[in-house]
Amino acid sequence: MMPPDDFNPPIGTPETVAPDVRRIVAPNPSPMTYRGTNTYLVGTQEVAVIDPGPQSDAHLEAILASIGPGARVSHILVTHTHLDHSPLARPLAEATGAPILAFGGADSGRSAVMQELAQAGEIGGGEGIDTEFTPDETLQDGQIVQGHGWTLEAIHTPGHIGNHLSFALGRTCFTADHVMGWASSLVSPPDGDLTDFMASCAKLSARTWDVFLPGHGAPITAPADRLNWLTSHRLSREASILAALEHGPATAFALAEAIYTETPPALLGAAARNVLAHLVDLYGKSLVAPTGALTAETIFRLNPEKLHAK
Repeated sequence: MMPPDDFNPPIGTPETVAPDVRRIVAPNPSPMTYRGTNTYLVGTQEVAVIDPGPQSDAHLEAILASIGPGARVSHILVTHTHLDHSPLARPLAEATGAPILAFGGADSGRSAVMQELAQAGEIGGGEGIDTEFTPDETLQDGQIVQGHGWTLEAIHTPGHIGNHLSFALGRTCFTADHVMGWASSLVSPPDGDLTDFMASCAKLSARTWDVFLPGHGAPITAPADRLNWLTSHRLSREASILAALEHGPATAFALAEAIYTETPPALLGAAARNVLAHLVDLYGKSLVAPTGALTAETIFRLNPEKLHAK
């Protein structure tokens, strides 16, 4: 999915995107981060900073300059431990005295399947993980965080990574990298888990939202439509993988080459990781089978007996 050309916000300048919510875009544009990481400031007197962003002195200065006279940072909330979201949390905490709240460290929230894959150490992954991140306080699903004039609810939305949190502010949801408008999320095992990703989409779909404020890109003003698209998109990818395997066993990368025909070569590796996530999910459903141990280069084949039963 190509990103829209009309989202080109000023870098390092706060912009109001919802009542009492400002967005500051970090100076880290890339094919995986779009224009840069969105840092959100919630509140006016006691300010919650959601996703301080990457290690950047300029971005730290931009955040501190945007707090406002007479205001203070009361909470630093980290949605997940990727290097474009969490590293600036500690410098910001040192500058403001505010505690850092998150679901946990880099390997928190993994499913049993992903824990097993991580321990085996042959599945690859680990892209962009902030392994040094440690929160001051951990947040559980449904936990409430409050400041002057605002209330945020933590929603555990694993999938992109096991420790991923979204935050509800009434009917506004900060969806970080779980739901974005410019692209679908990278899901790369063992940190990413497609089974969890689909369950998290269903979890968000069970509630009524007015707008999603993502970790990258513009606000999503039709949240239900976007969630439906993401679910349909993943199911379509699953169908394409199964159809491709009808031509014979293949690796995740070979399947990505066959399926992601319009993807630039530089992004084909990320596409292969997404395919691998699908294959692990399909293996869990007994629809495919690996020809050996689960690794990034494993050849997968259809499980015809299960498919016929399906």
